[in-house]
Amino acid sequence: MRWRWWQRLRSFPPLVWIVLIGSFFSRGTYFMVWPFLAILLFKKFELGTAEIGLILSASAIGAALLGFFVGALSDRYGRRNILLLGSAINLFSFALLAISQTLPGFILAMTLCSIGRAVWEPPASALIGDVIDNQANRELALQLRYFLINAGAALGPIVGVWAGLSAQQSTFGLTSLSYLLLALAFVWGFAKTEAGLRVKAREDGTVALSNTLSVLRKDHVFMVVIVANILTMFIYAHMDSSLVQYLTRSGAPRLIELISSMIFVNAITIVLLQFPLMQLMRKLEIRERIMIGLVILAAAQVWFALNPMYWFWGWMGATFVLSLAEAILFPTMSVQIDRLAPEHLRGTYFGASSFYALGWALAPLAGGLILESWDGPVLYWCLLVLCGVVFVLYRTTAYLSRPQWPDLKGEAFAPERDAKVT
Repeated sequence: MRWRWWQRLRSFPPLVWIVLIGSFFSRGTYFMVWPFLAILLFKKFELGTAEIGLILSASAIGAALLGFFVGALSDRYGRRNILLLGSAINLFSFALLAISQTLPGFILAMTLCSIGRAVWEPPASALIGDVIDNQANRELALQLRYFLINAGAALGPIVGVWAGLSAQQSTFGLTSLSYLLLALAFVWGFAKTEAGLRVKAREDGTVALSNTLSVLRKDHVFMVVIVANILTMFIYAHMDSSLVQYLTRSGAPRLIELISSMIFVNAITIVLLQFPLMQLMRKLEIRERIMIGLVILAAAQVWFALNPMYWFWGWMGATFVLSLAEAILFPTMSVQIDRLAPEHLRGTYFGASSFYALGWALAPLAGGLILESWDGPVLYWCLLVLCGVVFVLYRTTAYLSRPQWPDLKGEAFAPERDAKVT
C-alpha cells in the first residue's frame, strides 16, 4: 500500500509539484504576519473594530467578483498567462504592503493581495485537473495541495514568532520574494516540460465569459452548492478576523502567544488529521462528508461562545474542534468542484467557486459590527444558526437535477453521473 501511495505521488508532473510546493512556501510566508494584520492596523492607525472589518472586507469583495471570471479567462487564454499574472500581482502587492506607511497605501496593498489571490487560485486548481487524467490521483493532488497550504500555515506563525518577525510589517517582503520564485518556476514549467507544453496548447478561444454566468443559471445544484459554501466560508472566516479582534479588545492574556498558538493548532490539526479523516470517510458520498463537517463546525461555534476569556486551553480546544471541521470540509469542497465540472469548463467552474471568497470578505465587516454592538458570544450564536442554514441547503441538493453540458466535440456530458463519491 505504501509503495502504491509513493507511486501515485511520483506520477505527478513537474507543473503539479510547482503548484504544490509554491503553495506551501507562499502560504507559509503569508501566515507569518497576515493573521496579525488586525493588530497592525489597530496599533499603527488606532482604528476601531468596525473600521478594521470594513477594510478587510472591502479588500476582498472586489477580488471575489473578479475571481468569478478568472477561471473562464484561463479556459480561454490559457492557465500559464493567468497564473503568471496572479503571481506578478501578488509579488507587487506584498512588496507594497512591506513598505507602505499610510492607511491608503495599506488599503491599496491589501486590495491587490486579495485580487492576486483571486487571480491565482482558480487556474492553479484547474491546472491540476488539466495535467492529471486519473481521477484518484487528481483528487489526491487537490487534497495534498490543501495539506501543504496548511503545513505552511502551521510553520509560518511559529517561524515568525521564533525569528521575532510576527506583527512586523517588513515580513511581507518574504512573501513577495516567494511569489517571484514561483513565477520563475512557472515560466520554466510551461516552457520546458511535456505537461506544460500540452496545457499551453489546450487554451480554447471559443470559451466566453458568458459561460460563467450560464453555470449558475442552468446548474441548480452548483448554484445551491455555491451559496452553501459562501456561508460556510463566512462562518469559518471569523477565525482569522473577528476572533482576533474579539480577543484583542477583550484584553485576552498573552495575546500574541494565544493567536500564534491557535493558528498553529488549527494548521497542525489539519496536517496530522486531514488524510486519516479522508481515509476514514472514503466510502461516504461528498454530501455526507460535508454534513458531518458541518455538525462539527456547529459544535466549535458553541465552544467559542461559551469559552471564558481567561481560559487559554479552552481557546485551543475550540480551535481544535473547528480545525477538525475544516479538515473535512475544505478539501472535500475542492474535490466537489472537480467532480461537478465538465472537463472543458473546469477553469470556469473553479472560477465560479471564487464566490466562496464573498463569505470570507463579508466576515470581518459583519463580525466587527456585531462586536461593536454586542459581544463575542452573540456573534458565535449567530454563526451556529448559519450552520443550520447550510445544513438545510445541502440537504436540498439531493432533490435537484443537473443539465447535460455539451463538450467541445458536441457530445453530451452528464455531470450528475460523475458527481457521486464512491
